Amino acid sequence: MLLSIFSLVLLFLLVMLIAKAIRAFWKWLGRGRELERVIQEERVDPDIREAYEKEQAWRLAQRTRDMVTLEAPQHLTLRQIHRVNVAVAQARDEYLQSFRLGAFQIIMIFFLGSIAGLVLEEVWMLLSAGILQSRVGLVWGPFSPLYGFGAVLLSLMAIALRHFHAKTWQVFLVSAGVGGLLEQITGWSMNTIFHAQSWTYIGLPDAITQWVAWRFLFFWGIIGLIWCKVVLPELLYRIGFFTTKRQAVFIVLLSVYLAADVFMTLACFNRKTARDKGIPPQNAFQEWVDTHYTDEFIADRFQNLAVGYDLAPNG
Repeated sequence: MLLSIFSLVLLFLLVMLIAKAIRAFWKWLGRGRELERVIQEERVDPDIREAYEKEQAWRLAQRTRDMVTLEAPQHLTLRQIHRVNVAVAQARDEYLQSFRLGAFQIIMIFFLGSIAGLVLEEVWMLLSAGILQSRVGLVWGPFSPLYGFGAVLLSLMAIALRHFHAKTWQVFLVSAGVGGLLEQITGWSMNTIFHAQSWTYIGLPDAITQWVAWRFLFFWGIIGLIWCKVVLPELLYRIGFFTTKRQAVFIVLLSVYLAADVFMTLACFNRKTARDKGIPPQNAFQEWVDTHYTDEFIADRFQNLAVGYDLAPNG
């Protein structure tokens, strides 16, 4: 138990460090756009506007090699940068107050959450148990749909709680409940439909059911807090609404790919279960699945997955 808590603290610190680094880099990379946006909305004072215009003129002169009459611009002071950050945060909060999730945002959140969740789980297993293995949930790509659905549910919950001005402890409890319910439904469905298990908490002293344990409810609560308070507001502000044909084409192609990935994964599991029962393929598609997605492929691709037998109890 103490080792799990210690590993969770290390994972939390690692997530915060990575999130801070990515946020700092992303902010630095998109600083001009953020600054331009708050300037256009007249959210900053004239001195910041003047400094920004001088910097833009300097950059234009550098590109055109016309720098005879220009003086090198001064960088914004720390106080000015703080005022810009406050203006950006205010603009983001106002944007999110009236924000509603649509298909575009949901697909992007599912896509990013599936990847981020997989990375977190593999890091967690490496830190807590010293195990490095493939823990993907789909046959193609680095995706874990459990975390993708979790990210979408947490996002819907976060937006609703934001409108009700929920407190931190309320976000934590709701996140823990959402995560536990998702684990229970997913674990029970996999076991019932395919007799497949990716995890089991049997044998743990704090196990509530085979797929839910108190320590991981705490984990879900922490992840939910980070997601709702730190990641999601900035992510939604960055995603925005698609306004170009390129964005529309990208989201359609991504949707088709993810739908095909889920379909093929279900088909593979269905045939794996049927093969274990000695049921031969019934059509050309099932023959193709048996040829290309063999038991060896399933075992190598889903290294933490047990199909046709139960995982050993913990401890």
